[in-house]
Amino acid sequence: MALRIALSGFLALVVAMGIGRFAFTPQVPLMLAESQFSLTGAGIVAAFNYLGYLCGSYDAMRASRYVERRLWLGLWGAVVLTLLSAVVTGVWWHSIVRFAIGWASGWGLVMVAAWTNERLLSLGKPKLAAAVFAGPGAGIFLSGMLAVLFHYFSWNAQMAWLGYGVVALMLIAAISKNLPRNGELHRAGVIAQVPLAMTKNIKRLVLSYSLAGFGYILPATFLSQMAAARFPDSLFAQFVWPVFGASAVAGIAIGIMTRNVLTTQARLAIVLWLQAAGIACAELVPGVSGLVLGAMLVGGGFLCVVQLALQYGRELAPDYARYMAGLLTTGYALGQLVGPMLSAISTSLTNRLEPALYIAALALLVAGGLVWPVKDRAAEERTGSESLLNK
Repeated sequence: MALRIALSGFLALVVAMGIGRFAFTPQVPLMLAESQFSLTGAGIVAAFNYLGYLCGSYDAMRASRYVERRLWLGLWGAVVLTLLSAVVTGVWWHSIVRFAIGWASGWGLVMVAAWTNERLLSLGKPKLAAAVFAGPGAGIFLSGMLAVLFHYFSWNAQMAWLGYGVVALMLIAAISKNLPRNGELHRAGVIAQVPLAMTKNIKRLVLSYSLAGFGYILPATFLSQMAAARFPDSLFAQFVWPVFGASAVAGIAIGIMTRNVLTTQARLAIVLWLQAAGIACAELVPGVSGLVLGAMLVGGGFLCVVQLALQYGRELAPDYARYMAGLLTTGYALGQLVGPMLSAISTSLTNRLEPALYIAALALLVAGGLVWPVKDRAAEERTGSESLLNK
């Protein structure tokens, strides 16, 4: 039972996030080469994706009816909209599709995370609950390797979108029978609850996680394009995105092995600072090694930050699992929305991404500082958790 739930949640996030949201990243160099839009246009398309993600996660947080329906629509919507990407052209049509797929992935992440966490923790399987969050990283790795394969066969962007969509279709079809239905999310307690009291620590976490979304999204969106621009016609450039995805999976594995080292918020702060170092490496370390280090550090921290932030949120408000997941994901989406907007401004004014990337690194440094534990905050946290548990 537990293994089936974990595997289904893992593959659901492979599709909703790794393919649905992030297949766009390895597609950017190909679509630029085909003159479907400019680098500034790519930033606009990405911004619409993150706006949809914001709307979907906020709706998932507030929903009290049709909860399972949102989960199903989120996952199948990611499949259908990925296939639809093959038949649209231009900035605005792609923006509309990416907005819709962002909404679907927002539903998918919040609902799948809440469902798997509640079920697996109730079954006494915290390691499996954490392992589910490797799904997006595995999906990123998969989409990156598919991009290498499509390049080998000289597929154009349209054929590549169809390829991603077919793979997503097969994965969701394989796990559909295991997804929750008939009120299972309600029985598991994954429903809207009374408003959460916003303590100081919760506010700091939400702000930190919002900055984390802003800080990581620029390298995550444009890493493939940065590699293609610096090393044109190089085989290496095609493998930067799979390195990012593989590092994300490895980061979750390391997180599981070190779960008893330091507190949750201390580990979260350290990972955020490592992501900031990754952006600095990508920009300041010359040659291939800089981009590899950047992909490893930013990618390795990507899913760790998600998993640790949601875990810390549960520690601060243990009776508000889905509400906290939605609240944090909404803040994250807000940060992600600002990132591409900043990149569009940066490229339009300077024809370079570097100014925006330096601001992103600074945001990650601040995000880590907000959650780094200090004595008085730790005491407040214990008091707040005890009061919630005693309700």
